[in-house]
Amino acid sequence: MAMSTLRFRKPDEIAKCDEEDWSVSKTHKRRWRLAYTVIYITRVLASLNKKAFDKDGPLLRTLSYVAIDMHCKSISSLLTVDTKKLSDTVRDKNFESLSQFGGVKEVALILETNVKSGIHGDEADLIHRQNVFGANKYQKPPAKKFLRFVYEALKDTTILILLACAVLSLAFGIKQHGWKDGWYDGGSIIVAVFLVVAVSAVSDFKQSRQFQKLSTKSSDVKVEVVRDGRRQPISIFDVVVGDIVCLKIGDQIPADGLFLEGHSLKLDESSMTGESDHIQIDEGNPFMLSGTKVTDGFGFMLVTSVGMNTLWGKMMSSINRDSNEETPLQARLNNLASYIGKVGLVAAALVLVVMLIRYFTGNTRDDKGNKEFNGNKTKFDDVMNAVVSIVSTAVTIIVVAIPEGLPLAVTLTLAYSMKCMMADHAMVRKLSSCETMGSATTICTDKTGTLTLNEMKVTKFWLGKEAVEDDNYSNLTGNILKLLQQAVGLNTTGTVYKLNSTSVPEISGSPTEKAILSWAVFNLGMSIEEVKQDYHIIHVEAFNSVKKRSGVLVKRNNEKTIHTHWKGAAEMILATCSTYYDRAGVLNVMDEEERLQFGTIIKNMAQNSLRCIAFAHKELAEESGQVLEKLEEIGLTLLGLVGLKDPCRPGVSTAVESCRAAGVNIKMITGDNVHTAKAIAFECKILNLDEDLDDDAVIEGVQFRNYSPEERMEKVDKIHVMARSSPLDKLMMVQCLKQKGHVVAVTGDGTNDAPALKEADIGLSMGIQGTEVAKESSDIVILDDNFTSVVTVLRWGRAVYTNIQKFLQFQLTVNVAALVINLVAAVSSGKVPLTAVQLLWVNLIMDTLGALALATEKPTNDLMSKPPVGRSEPLITKIMWRNLIAQAMYQVTTLLVLQFKGKFIFGVNENVKNTLIFNTFVLCQVFNEFNARKLEKKNIFKGILKNKLFLAIIGITIVLQLVMVEFLKKFANTERLNWGQWGACIGFAALSWPIGCLVKCIPISGKK
Repeated sequence: MAMSTLRFRKPDEIAKCDEEDWSVSKTHKRRWRLAYTVIYITRVLASLNKKAFDKDGPLLRTLSYVAIDMHCKSISSLLTVDTKKLSDTVRDKNFESLSQFGGVKEVALILETNVKSGIHGDEADLIHRQNVFGANKYQKPPAKKFLRFVYEALKDTTILILLACAVLSLAFGIKQHGWKDGWYDGGSIIVAVFLVVAVSAVSDFKQSRQFQKLSTKSSDVKVEVVRDGRRQPISIFDVVVGDIVCLKIGDQIPADGLFLEGHSLKLDESSMTGESDHIQIDEGNPFMLSGTKVTDGFGFMLVTSVGMNTLWGKMMSSINRDSNEETPLQARLNNLASYIGKVGLVAAALVLVVMLIRYFTGNTRDDKGNKEFNGNKTKFDDVMNAVVSIVSTAVTIIVVAIPEGLPLAVTLTLAYSMKCMMADHAMVRKLSSCETMGSATTICTDKTGTLTLNEMKVTKFWLGKEAVEDDNYSNLTGNILKLLQQAVGLNTTGTVYKLNSTSVPEISGSPTEKAILSWAVFNLGMSIEEVKQDYHIIHVEAFNSVKKRSGVLVKRNNEKTIHTHWKGAAEMILATCSTYYDRAGVLNVMDEEERLQFGTIIKNMAQNSLRCIAFAHKELAEESGQVLEKLEEIGLTLLGLVGLKDPCRPGVSTAVESCRAAGVNIKMITGDNVHTAKAIAFECKILNLDEDLDDDAVIEGVQFRNYSPEERMEKVDKIHVMARSSPLDKLMMVQCLKQKGHVVAVTGDGTNDAPALKEADIGLSMGIQGTEVAKESSDIVILDDNFTSVVTVLRWGRAVYTNIQKFLQFQLTVNVAALVINLVAAVSSGKVPLTAVQLLWVNLIMDTLGALALATEKPTNDLMSKPPVGRSEPLITKIMWRNLIAQAMYQVTTLLVLQFKGKFIFGVNENVKNTLIFNTFVLCQVFNEFNARKLEKKNIFKGILKNKLFLAIIGITIVLQLVMVEFLKKFANTERLNWGQWGACIGFAALSWPIGCLVKCIPISGKK
């Protein structure tokens, strides 16, 4: 019944069909299956043929065939599986439907999965499963097209007003001067506007595409599966129906599936159901949904649905993950832009009113010196043309005044830094964290895997009070050897895979588990399969960060004794022991003096930077009819102590010293023994021997926990190392530091670190050892788990903030100069020296090209010699105001001299004078871009050859300016300049360099 229900789709509907239709349908289906089967068998045979030829050893041959070692399996049986019914059963948690299939084991059989060794997993098998059940990917909503970005850029009010003015100018110009000459004024404005819009749209479009790539990268989670008897990590996108997935605390469920086996497994289904209660998963409730998280225990899951056949896939396909996030810095700059825009609006309104009054009162003259407005004598077309020209100039002043380049600069620098940080092993999940990291004053870091390599190896083993050397393991007594093999083999979440008896074992699991398993396999001669075959597991206590130990309750087959095995932090296991085995295998009672001796052994190992793990055991007789499910926690026997060496990462001490030089405090928070933590802290330079260390520099989590709130606030700054800490201790420390005004960055890898990662200003999760829960709670994922990469993120954060300040200084200088020169000229002469097209060109230079040039400076070592910015420092510092005001005053003075005395000084007409003003103004901005590179340093050329983009943009700007002046006379309303006039313009502009150098000699108090 179970098989037929699943293997034939909708039999009741088939029964209702008339005989003719049924036979035709059946014929088509049979032909299709036959064709598919032939193709599939061909691929399988080709694959097996290749394997056969690749094998070492003799191959049976005759003249007509090659013998192939072929697995017997039903090739086309998966085609008849009712995918919809199977996925609905799991999604709806339908026990009745599951029982119709015959239960979980029967489903595994139908999906051709061995519950111990998984699917075969060769290429042909995987392709077949993906063809039948689909891939583990969801359809993404279509990305915004380029034209959408163009449309959004065109929606800007000032751009629309400018286009309206341009159209009117075009209409009146053509009517007055004909098609040949009448289109220049209006047409040139339209071209300039569309150029600005196109550049803005291209920038936004590229940033959107980059975000999508990062989003795909962050979704590519590593999943551990069992295939052909081997545990192996694969991409979540490569999971197929029938796979057996290994699950542990913090993992994300990669697909819908059914529970096979495990212990204490609990899921957080809040992402799917909204319920915060954790759900117990066992044989009574085997249904597991994609997208949920493992909060406790470990286990194995049979995948039944993937991709779009899961509820998670359907949900994710309807979510558009485009980045509309506004960072705090963008918000501050938008407010600043709004304020400057209002000032520009007032100035533009003033220019509009003054120019209209001067025009209609007859105070303006044309190129021939005649009055432009003569009452009724002036044609209506001429009046409208003049009014449109005045309005377009006023609107263009608004366009120049509004620094819309500020948010663009933030977007560009964030996008650029995100791309570069990815190359430096840091993946940004939250945009704002890039800029916030630049303000960090304290970094709370883990030890294992972040400061150390996380490459554990057992280097010491103590049996009783004697150290056992590597060459003496063969002398261990039989009962001790067996107990140690059981202690390791039964109480582990790792696995040992051997292809055959002669192959090298492949060991998988956490670094600690791998180290202990390697020691047991190679030193103790343990065969994990033999150990597990002899025992039945009754109950498992999974490792957690509070108890810092894991335990297992087992019963030997055909015996009535129950064994408890514990493994964990040495001093915590020692506290539960009352006896111990010595080297001869004799059981001894542990008195207080011996307990102190063991404590000294643990302390000495810890002081040598070793992580100490202890094994303890207890044996009880099974009481008749009573099933024990609680592990004994007192009166245990100490089996032995192992010391695991985890060397410091190369370059960590240098990275720590650079942080301290930059005014950033480093605090190490670890679950390790206080002596191990202290030894590593000295090795990493978090603690220095030459410093007079306070008593509070190194503490344990329990001490910090037991402080009063006042004591915590008083001592938190003095703490450098917190050992034996729990995730709640880490959270408490972050909260205290934030209350004291620190900007806190925290590293974390475990599920329990999630609260601290969320609470911190910047949460940094680990890409290799980090759980999916930790990654989702973090802002940045450190892909190589290396503290040096954390420091790289700090450097990039500071670079983002500094680059924005550079651009801000540059843009505000242009804003002030453009507003003042146009306002003074309009009030005094009734005309502005810079036309609408020229102002739009200046706008393009400073908004887009300027942002590209200044926002893409890479971090320099100078950044790490300054103290952190902190929360309260103003965005525009006193140093920036000093530089900005000096340059703006010089530009305004130069341009006003040219405006009122230019014709006399150079002996030129009005048009050439205006061209001189336009050319000098643009070149001043080009030279000032160099000044903006260094806010405080006098040497503005340092490192300039490293920034090829900056030099390219400067070159492009100069070439385009040359074309504007010399070749686009009618388009840009310019006149050609001779060599002397070009030299004068460059000379005026170049003076901004010595002025900038002199201004930087003026001391600034407080520098804020």
